[in-house]
Amino acid sequence: MQENMFKHKIVNYWRNIDKKIFFCFLILFFLGLFFSFSSTSSLAGERLNKDYYFFFTKHLIFTFLALIIMISISLVNTSFLKKIILPIFIFSFIFLALVPFFGVEVKGAKRWLDLYFFRLQPIEILKPFFILATVKVLTLEKLKNSQIKYFFSFLLLLSVIILLIDQPDLGQSILLVLSWSATIFISGVSLFYIISFFSIFFISISLLLFLMPEKFGYIINRLVTFIDPGKGDKFQSTSALDAIKLGGLKGQGMGEGILKESVPEAHTDYIIAIISEEYGSIISTLIILIFLYISFRIIKNCINQEDNLIKISLCGLATLMIFQTFIHVGVNTSLIPTTGMTLPFLSYGGSSLIGSAILAGVILNYTK
Repeated sequence: MQENMFKHKIVNYWRNIDKKIFFCFLILFFLGLFFSFSSTSSLAGERLNKDYYFFFTKHLIFTFLALIIMISISLVNTSFLKKIILPIFIFSFIFLALVPFFGVEVKGAKRWLDLYFFRLQPIEILKPFFILATVKVLTLEKLKNSQIKYFFSFLLLLSVIILLIDQPDLGQSILLVLSWSATIFISGVSLFYIISFFSIFFISISLLLFLMPEKFGYIINRLVTFIDPGKGDKFQSTSALDAIKLGGLKGQGMGEGILKESVPEAHTDYIIAIISEEYGSIISTLIILIFLYISFRIIKNCINQEDNLIKISLCGLATLMIFQTFIHVGVNTSLIPTTGMTLPFLSYGGSSLIGSAILAGVILNYTK
């Protein structure tokens, strides 16, 4: 009897799930696994004197964990998922708030918590739940006809941004600001509020840069270097762009790239440049097209969606994924200043993979 019920649940799940989005996520996860082996083997074996499969093994474990998380979230009853959004957001926010006190500092930035088995970057887990919590506030029945809901959602954003700027992590701050702006715009806010917010945000950032140069001076240096490459060190972004040019359409061949050996953290922040160098710009373009196709499927689902919370949540999650993808690509192609942004599903890193899995799981759940 129990076996028949289990089979019925699986059949029902498979009937309702958006299979095209599901397979696109699977492809991205397994491409990330493949490119992880290609981009980290020499780093582990030759530069760190570890086993050649050291990073690949860790990435493999996190990929399977991420797949379990994605499928588990997509299996959960949608009404139950809606109820646990705020508690999980609060829990994730507490982890982010602990970073200034117990965080691990790497290269001048304190963004990680050491959980013994691995280092957790709380913002990666928080990002999808931040969008969902924002939508929850915007669709509260009590605030349905009130403009104060936008003020509350702004306070939600502000609380996260303050913690991120303290780390400092301007890249994730900009990503959240853009995603939040797109989400509230979709919800029907007046353009006046968005323009006012952006004005406040840019004035605040400018004041921080000039009043606290010892903490945020590196941001000014990156902006100056981006505008005038001759005035600063643009080694990483220049190397990434050169690698893409060397790869051409067909690439240099697996393992033949030199970017992963010359640029630190290339397997996380410059993964699309490594892919372009070794496998060609055609493969990189196909990967970007997969992200765009997922977004297209999500928007198509939203058109027929009657639940306002689900509709705005899906649009918000899609913008979060697309903005992060294009910020990563923009940095790799020197179109925007260096921010240190991972590529969802493909970049090496346990926190990034888990965050991507949460985003994918919620999208699959809401598009059932």
